[in-house]
Amino acid sequence: MTDSRTRQADALVESLQREAGGKLTVFLGAAPGVGKTYSMLGRAHEQLRRGVDVVVGLVETHGRAETAALLDGLPQVPLLQRAYQQHALQEMDLDAVLARHPALVLVDELAHRNVPGSRHERRWQDVMELLDAGIDVWTTINIQHLESLNDVVMRITGVRVSETVPDAVLDRLHDIVLVDLPPRELIERLQQGKVYVPEQAAQALQAFFSPANLTALRELAMQEAADRVDTSLRETRAARGEGNLPLRRRVLVAIDGGGQSEYLVRVGRRIAERRDAPWTVVTVQRRREDEGTRREIDAAFALARRLGGEAELLHGPSIADALLDHAAHNSVSTLVLGRTRERPFARMLNRTLTQQLIQRGAHYEITIIGTPQARAHARRHGLSMPTLSTGRDSLLALTATALACLVALVAERWVGLYDLSMVFIVAVVVVAARSRTSAAVMAAALCFLAYNFFFISPRFTFAISARQGVITVFLFLVAALVAGRLASRLRMQVVALRAANRHANARQVLGGQLTRAASNEQVAQAGREALEQALDAPAWLRIGADTSTSGSAAPGDTDLAAADWAQRNGQPSGRFTDTLAGADWWFLPLLDGDERTIGVAGIRFPRSAPRLTPEQRQLAEAMVDDIAQAALRTRLVADLEKAHVSNETERLRSALLSSVSHDLRSPLAAMIGSADSLFSYADAMDARDRRALLDTILVEGERLDRYIQNLLDMTRLGHEGLKINRDWIGVDELVGSAARRLQRYQPEVRLQLDIPGTLAPIWVHPALVEQAVFNVMENAAKFSPPGAAVEVQARLVDGELRIDVLDAGPGIPDEERARIFDMFYSVERGDRGRHGTGLGLTITQGMIGAHGGSVQALPGRDGRGTLIRITLPLLQPHPADDHDES
Repeated sequence: MTDSRTRQADALVESLQREAGGKLTVFLGAAPGVGKTYSMLGRAHEQLRRGVDVVVGLVETHGRAETAALLDGLPQVPLLQRAYQQHALQEMDLDAVLARHPALVLVDELAHRNVPGSRHERRWQDVMELLDAGIDVWTTINIQHLESLNDVVMRITGVRVSETVPDAVLDRLHDIVLVDLPPRELIERLQQGKVYVPEQAAQALQAFFSPANLTALRELAMQEAADRVDTSLRETRAARGEGNLPLRRRVLVAIDGGGQSEYLVRVGRRIAERRDAPWTVVTVQRRREDEGTRREIDAAFALARRLGGEAELLHGPSIADALLDHAAHNSVSTLVLGRTRERPFARMLNRTLTQQLIQRGAHYEITIIGTPQARAHARRHGLSMPTLSTGRDSLLALTATALACLVALVAERWVGLYDLSMVFIVAVVVVAARSRTSAAVMAAALCFLAYNFFFISPRFTFAISARQGVITVFLFLVAALVAGRLASRLRMQVVALRAANRHANARQVLGGQLTRAASNEQVAQAGREALEQALDAPAWLRIGADTSTSGSAAPGDTDLAAADWAQRNGQPSGRFTDTLAGADWWFLPLLDGDERTIGVAGIRFPRSAPRLTPEQRQLAEAMVDDIAQAALRTRLVADLEKAHVSNETERLRSALLSSVSHDLRSPLAAMIGSADSLFSYADAMDARDRRALLDTILVEGERLDRYIQNLLDMTRLGHEGLKINRDWIGVDELVGSAARRLQRYQPEVRLQLDIPGTLAPIWVHPALVEQAVFNVMENAAKFSPPGAAVEVQARLVDGELRIDVLDAGPGIPDEERARIFDMFYSVERGDRGRHGTGLGLTITQGMIGAHGGSVQALPGRDGRGTLIRITLPLLQPHPADDHDES
């Protein structure tokens, strides 16, 4: 009841959400030229005559005179002119329509792509905005433009449609109008030039507009319209708290393993074929079937799958409840079942299955099939009473009655208990709890007779001396029958719940293991272990062409041939099937969402099990499907990761090429220009000019050498090839050396050093740390305004050396501050006016990190500029090493 109310509430909320905005009506066609726009305009005139405020937002006439004629008389919002590649294109003026706010607007061709520069990239996004504004929209679309059918249309026509509409747009659907035209008439219109110009029409007839393609697209359009109508009706009824009323007629065939299962499957298949409807074969398992029944059900399920149907095992204490519940949730309209046998006392104990379905399934068509075997049996045996119980059940009823008599005798003689009816009722309940209803009925009858014969006066006769005694024993019989019936039903419910619980637990364990699997090998390992644990049999899996896991057993050559066949054909093979049945393993294909095979799973049941139980088959198939979905997920994740790596590699490659092309060519150009000037005009220059050109060559050459060294250092850092050869060096010497290098390359830079002479030397790789400090100082000099000083301060803080480099530049936004240590960051920001490859700070971070330190970017003083802080731990050399590393 709670689930029903929850579904009703969810459906009601969705209905209210759809009604809150405008209403969407879609005119759906199988192909261009069927008359969608013509039909929409015709209905728009009807709405206009009724006084509805209708406007035309945009209608594509494609030069068709009859369509253009229908535009006359309809109010139109002027189109917006947009320039694109020296062409003037027209688009719907969305803002004008919103300002006009009509009751209904016509927007043709929902899948159309808008002119670049429009507010939305696609026209369906314009339509969604209109709906959100409370404006009703009529639009047109062809079936090939639905996103979910893109692959299907590709397989049918060989043409990949690029302009698609997400199916979620149609979730706002209020009404759908199917505009249909037979393929022959559409081809005639095409040949007459009513769809395309003659040249385009000739090409279309040879490709997209072939009769076979149009027939398939027409079927897709009809199916989509039917699905949308069925969904709308189902949601409406759910919002009202009413049951599902199926429109697509699914046929449900119920079998019970009573000797007529395969006959019913064949009859059900013929009924479904005549009605062009999907069909499913089910059986309701309430207790443990005998070997013959189980074998018949397995054969019927296999036959149903071969004939193109589905097979499913249901659980429940009541066959009628299970069938009706399944039918209500799967859009079933027709129930097919065999004629149920009338049981003795059936009217007193319960109605037959047929009677229950007829009484409770008022919305279903119920077809009752009488098999030839049943009719022949009826002619031979007439109305003879069938056997109520098997030998085992009879023995259990007799044993329980005998024990009840013994306990009653002891209780009467030595305990003094005179009301002995409860002893016999307990015996009936025990029999009902351990067996079937028929055994409980037999136990109730035997206990009734034994109680009367041995303990009701006069004893040792079936006569009853007092009227009260007659009432007592008959009330005892009724109580025993009712208690036995209730106990039997409770047992069947417990059996069904245990089976469902085992199924759910096995899949839950498998799901937990698969969520942790990150590769096909891990998926195969987790799937194999879960299958072996759930089915108590060796399992084997192969995902793709190479990935496999053998586990405790591996298939032989004959078995592998069956596995290869199952993987190639996407169908079960091996044992328990009709394909390579001599194999010891039962193989199931792993199928993805498009019914493509991505692997195979094998299970080897012991030879002592000649048949699979329906529970085992259903559980194995469900678990194999879960494994297939997990394998598909890992494959998609791997593909996504490869695409991400490829994109990142391409991004870095582009950044590197861009950086090299700009930053390496600049010093080269200066060097070549200076050398060329010296070569051509050296004699005409004085010594100062020649020295200036030589100095330019030297400075730019050293600058080029730094860029190349940065690239090499970055490569060494990335491959962990940077060796740390430590030595003692003073902090003032280290910073001073870096400062002198910087002023040599950039004489105009002002440096303000604050390095206390009391700082002790540090144990580092001098060249690497000097390069790191130089990179930070050079970076600060680049972004400082002319004349502003770059401050460098060194302090000992909390046992670590802290070197701060502060510039007076524009600073770095908080959200970008962490990114300055990324490779090519300056290139990504497009700062072409600055020198540098964007590797300096990245290399600095790597060099300092190799020493166990860190580099941070912090805001500058008073919110201006940037502070780069280098922190180095004060390490000591190992006594055994001393200065060996130097």
